[in-house]
This record gives sequence, structure tokens and C-alpha cells, in this order.
Amino acid sequence: MAAGKQFEYAGAAGGWIDRLGYPFCRGRIFSQREVDHGQYDNPQECFWAAGAAFFIRADLYHTFGGFDGDYFAHNEEIDLCWRLKRAGYGVWCIPQSVVWHLGGGTLEYENPRKVFLNFRNSLYSLLKNEPWGKLLWLIPARVLLDGLAGARFLVKGQYRAIWSIVRAHFSFYNSFRKTLRKRQEVAKIIEKHKIAPENEHGIYPGSIIVAHYLRRVKLFSKL
Repeated sequence: MAAGKQFEYAGAAGGWIDRLGYPFCRGRIFSQREVDHGQYDNPQECFWAAGAAFFIRADLYHTFGGFDGDYFAHNEEIDLCWRLKRAGYGVWCIPQSVVWHLGGGTLEYENPRKVFLNFRNSLYSLLKNEPWGKLLWLIPARVLLDGLAGARFLVKGQYRAIWSIVRAHFSFYNSFRKTLRKRQEVAKIIEKHKIAPENEHGIYPGSIIVAHYLRRVKLFSKL
């Protein structure tokens, strides 16, 4: 992107994820977008690449199962990158690339359907990729945190978004067995094609929610 403009929502300058499974980006933390002054012009390993500017070797895409069709849209690139990272592969952001992307082209940012997909698909990815010991406390924690997100939508008067979060959780629980089967299939693929220990580059060791909303961190460089 040309210097002096705000980072776009789709992937900004490389996707990261926190220990609770919430994705964010260099250049954008939730709705807080930085102005591009060239501060992220160096290539850097990240956790996930945005679907709007996603390049992957064809053999890896097919070997690791590609995008999960049950996601429909949103988070499917994070899920695929997560599988690759678990197998020891790297994901990089290359700022010298130029990609033109229409933000919100599939669903507008405030669309309740988008809220539903983001919350549900994020839970799908957790169940498919996180270890069982962590899921035992992470899923209940996400119920609480997603409830707080609903309270924030309530304050903003976005009532349809609240219902979208509720629907997202019910849809996730209704698909629990199916997602468990996928988890088992994914584990077998990763074990068979693993090239190195799990690659944790791009994982923020804390909570991006705590950092942004409680500590008031607005810039990626301040994390």
C-alpha cells in the first residue's frame, strides 16, 4: 500500500493470534487502524496470511486439506495456516507485494452474518487445532469473553450482532462431533507430513483483549 494511508482490514501487515485464539494484525488491532509510515515494510514471519492476499504452494494446499468448506467465509485461512504451522512450516508477510482488495466485498463489516461467521469459525479453529488440556479451560473462557463482546454490542445498540454471537455458539456446539472428526483427520495429516516441531512465530503470549481494552495498547509495536 502507499505510505501515508491506513492499513486495510484484511490482514493489514501480517496476521497474528493471541493465546486465547483471537486473531489480529500488524497495523490493525480490532478497529484501531494505524497509518502506514513504512513501519512494517520489512518481511516478517507471522501466524496467518489474509485470504485476500494468500499465496501457498499447491502441493501443500492439497496435502493439508485446503480451506474448510464448512467455514463458508472468514477464518478459513487462519485454520489452514494453523495446520501448516503445527507441521513446522512458516507463514510470511511480504510487504513488497501489491494487492488490490475491496474491503468487505463478501460481507460488510457490520453485517450480523459476518459477526456470526467470525465467532463460530474461530471456535471451529480452536477445537481443530488446540491441545485438549488447553481446550478444557479455553472454551469456557471464550464463552465468557464472547459474552462480554455481546455486552459491548448492547452498549452500541447493535442488537442483531448479539443474537449472531448466540447463534454462533449454538451452531458450534451442534457441529461439535463433526468438528471432532475433522480434528482427528487433521492430526493424522500433520503427523504424517510434519517437517519440524510446531512453529509458534506469530503467537502473542498474552491476551490481545486485555492489552487493547484494559491496557489501552493501540499500536502493534507497543505490545
